[in-house]
Amino acid sequence: MFTSEKGVVEEWLSEFKTLPETSLRNYATNLKEKSSLVSSLYKVIQEPQSELLEPVCHQLFEFYRSGEEQLLRFTLQFLPELIWCYLAVSASRNVHRSGCIEALLLGVYNLEIVDKQGHSKVLSFTIPSLSKPSVYHEPSSIGSMALTESALSQHGLSKVVYSGPHPQREMLTAQNRFEVLTFLLLCYNAALTYMPSVSLQSLCQICSRICVCGYPRQHVRKYKGINSRIPVSSGFMVQMLTGIYFAFYNGEWDLAQKALDDIMYRAQLELYPEPLLVANAIKASLPHGAMKSSKEGTRCIQVEITPTSSRISRNAVTSMSIRGHRWKRHEQPDNNNDTTELGILVIPEISVTNVAGERTGNGEKGRTLGEIDAQHIQGVQETATDPRTESKGLPEIRRQKSVRKMMEDGINSPGRVQF
Repeated sequence: MFTSEKGVVEEWLSEFKTLPETSLRNYATNLKEKSSLVSSLYKVIQEPQSELLEPVCHQLFEFYRSGEEQLLRFTLQFLPELIWCYLAVSASRNVHRSGCIEALLLGVYNLEIVDKQGHSKVLSFTIPSLSKPSVYHEPSSIGSMALTESALSQHGLSKVVYSGPHPQREMLTAQNRFEVLTFLLLCYNAALTYMPSVSLQSLCQICSRICVCGYPRQHVRKYKGINSRIPVSSGFMVQMLTGIYFAFYNGEWDLAQKALDDIMYRAQLELYPEPLLVANAIKASLPHGAMKSSKEGTRCIQVEITPTSSRISRNAVTSMSIRGHRWKRHEQPDNNNDTTELGILVIPEISVTNVAGERTGNGEKGRTLGEIDAQHIQGVQETATDPRTESKGLPEIRRQKSVRKMMEDGINSPGRVQF
């Protein structure tokens, strides 16, 4: 650490101690513009043996419990780096070097699990219902599923997930370590829209390091420092993915892509289903090209909003229309009507009784007329089912009518022969 950077941190430490209570808001507003101070604080946190680490952690905790919103966010931006430093020191079994960082993490945790009156918080999350519209969908575009969800929502069956109350912790152990760290990442993700770019970069980098340290991919990433494997929990990895998903659409595409691949790599090794499900869902929803969004502009995830107008046609078939509908039988057209609608099968009735004629030998003429009749019916059916009836249907119908005319006028049916 350079002398100039050390001087910036020391000036920051002494300035806040002499700051009056009335000028606290103006101090917090101007603090986020000091980029040199932020970079110097990152270097102090990354050096566990630095003599400035303990006073820096103490002042960051004072910022957090001051009640000023901007000072609280100023402390939260260093949370990913603090978590990485604590896990790295714990993996190297030098716990005594991380005492001040552990105290800061425990202080932030114990402040977040209670409200202003000192009562334990219970966080509630309502699972969105498909029957209620959102920026991602409209119930009318889902179809029959929307009716089912609507019926369930009317009976108050919306599912609510509760988190808490969380117990207070006096120290971090192997049993409660990731319970505390997961909750801290949840608090960090709740303020993602206020985090600067350097904090998002730190989040992506520490996610990659936590997931690959001690594994063969560490040599591919060329991460140096520790070679020990850092244990992680499934819920902790899901919270990491939440922040990475935000970083994708806010100017950190390359780092977020690398972090997502490393988390999927570690989740596959650990056989964690929840991180794998979330990571694959994020990967499937990403655009093909890199998102080069502005780091200065509005931070949001772009989605296609469904038009508000209903897409259901007024003439759509519904259960009511089906119930009231009655099929009508097609009546047989008159014999004098020479026009026949295309696509309707009309089978003429041919009387084969009481027709005078010569006796034929063993029904020869009957078989001939039966074949003619079958050809006639088959020709009409082919005309009705042929999709090219506009160009070829009419000549075929006229030919079949001529056959019927010939049958009625010139050929006697082999019916009953009177002697």
